[in-house]
Amino acid sequence: MNPLVQTLRDRARAFIDVRRDIHRHPELGFEEHRTAALVAQLLQDWGYAVERGVGGTGVVGRLVRGSGRRRLGLRADMDALPISEANGFAYASVHAGVMHACGHDGHTAMLLAAAQHLAQGGAFDGTLTLIFQPAEEGGGGALRMMEDGLFERHPCDAIFAMHNMPGLAQGRLALREGAAMASSDYATLTLTGVGGHGAMPHHAADPIVAAASIVMALQTVVSRNIDPMQMAVVTVGALHAGKANNVIAHSAELALSVRALDAGVRRQLEQRIRELVAAQAQSLGVRAQLDWRPGYAVLVNSPEETEFARQVALELVGPQRVTLQAPPLPGSEDFAFMLERVPGSYLLIGNGQGQEHGACMVHNPGYDFNDDNIAVGAAYWVLLAQRFLVAS
Repeated sequence: MNPLVQTLRDRARAFIDVRRDIHRHPELGFEEHRTAALVAQLLQDWGYAVERGVGGTGVVGRLVRGSGRRRLGLRADMDALPISEANGFAYASVHAGVMHACGHDGHTAMLLAAAQHLAQGGAFDGTLTLIFQPAEEGGGGALRMMEDGLFERHPCDAIFAMHNMPGLAQGRLALREGAAMASSDYATLTLTGVGGHGAMPHHAADPIVAAASIVMALQTVVSRNIDPMQMAVVTVGALHAGKANNVIAHSAELALSVRALDAGVRRQLEQRIRELVAAQAQSLGVRAQLDWRPGYAVLVNSPEETEFARQVALELVGPQRVTLQAPPLPGSEDFAFMLERVPGSYLLIGNGQGQEHGACMVHNPGYDFNDDNIAVGAAYWVLLAQRFLVAS
């Protein structure tokens, strides 16, 4: 393993403390005022030019060294989730119903540890831009930062981000060229029928029957309309209708989650769902209103930047601790929008598996980021920055 890892491990204690402080004081998307202030102050102390309030609560730190023209962007997310923490350790969340259940506290700490090292002794030539993003968890903070002029004021030639992954051995690095994470779209379907007495269904138009028929019919979208070699998910996560066993409800509401790993499949899913819903509703005598809400795009890692990121991983931890072409994930990530503007790559760092601390899956009340990753993740960012911004 590269000696840089040990160097960062020797300095990791302060950033473990930072991570646990952020964990203890979690903030939801666009409410990351305390976290953003902490990040901005540390960057400023280390000599970065700091811009606050980008896209609401985002922070950008910029460090220019030498005369190199290359410009590198590294991004971490800062927001927490609306989940009640089940952990009993001393740094558990003090805010009821809010916790860092996805490791954004750790992502922030890793990038801060790298930021300090690069500012105080890292050898590079060019412009280093560190992006601390708000509201990744469904809030579209990446889009907000971009709409606020992120890349106009801080142009990047390439951009990279990293996320922890429970189920992978701690510190293992996993990369993937091409589509790596799915798009996410959401829809609310309202079915309006004619209510009535449960004993006289012939005088009513039952939206619950229509809802049940539609739920089953939606399963054929993936199994019969999408190329079986393509990934697609259509999930009905909620169905609300009626209150009494002898009353036919007037309306029913369904909540859908739709995912794909290809932009064409994503469009096909929406088209087919709209057609199927309309036909089913008409055949059963109810009215259908579909509110479609586009979410995150497919996250696509560019080939050249991903190969570069692979080589950095191999140099840092060796081939036995690197997955060169990991399988895609059905989860979504708004770093996808940044990758639509700037070539780059999104990689994973193992948070623990089996009985290791950190093996609990994200978005779980018992999740915690594995602090052993702070040194490995920071060392990765340092090495990547030094290799990308190499002195000419």
